[in-house]
Amino acid sequence: MTDQTHKRPSWDDYFMGITLQVAKRSTCDRARVGAIIVKDRRILTTGYNGAPAGLPHCDEIGHLMIDGHCVRTLHAEQNAIIQAAQHGVSVAGSAIYVTHQPCLTCAKMIINAGLKRVVYAGAYPDANSVAFLAQAGVALQHVEVGE
Repeated sequence: MTDQTHKRPSWDDYFMGITLQVAKRSTCDRARVGAIIVKDRRILTTGYNGAPAGLPHCDEIGHLMIDGHCVRTLHAEQNAIIQAAQHGVSVAGSAIYVTHQPCLTCAKMIINAGLKRVVYAGAYPDANSVAFLAQAGVALQHVEVGE
């Protein structure tokens, strides 16, 4: 017997759902951000915001604030790209799913890593990142996340 009411999620909804789970590993409570890099409908890497490996996290010793930003952590996008580099995984031509719109620094890393599409859920007020991604030909797509 089949379930007639089941509706499979779109690929974007599927990957964003996984990204939201990845964000739960975040160690900075100012913003729990997750990212996954996907190519050909396969997850290549994941990342969440947290301190560099082996260093204490915000949830252990508190935030390190400079100019209104916590600088103790790497961003989720950065960690996903770094994980690919550590393991020799090319992300060129891939998409990145992020719980929040990337900041300018992450946008520049996304461009230089050769990613071609950014799918994000939460807004982040950075018009420069939007402009840089557009100028580089990287598609930026906002998706609504349901409960």
